[in-house]
Amino acid sequence: MATPTVTARLNKSTFVTGEPMVLTVGYADADSRPVTVTVVVTDADGNSSAPVRVKTTFDQLTVTVTDDSARAWTSLSDDGSTARYQAVA
Repeated sequence: MATPTVTARLNKSTFVTGEPMVLTVGYADADSRPVTVTVVVTDADGNSSAPVRVKTTFDQLTVTVTDDSARAWTSLSDDGSTARYQAVA
């Protein structure tokens, strides 16, 4: 199994107290594999539905954000490879 990789960057290098901080996290796992499941329904007469496809990923990763000042980091978005979080300085 490969080790997950992660990068992180804040929207600025210095903040004033009370200013919003936005953290962007990029993450990946070489072992994660996208899978497409295709379903077709066929009746006794041989009539078939159009195919329906569903995509999923095995070994999905979980992103957890904490800091040493006990700030509350709120998730803004996460598309499975990039997550954005916000906290107040």
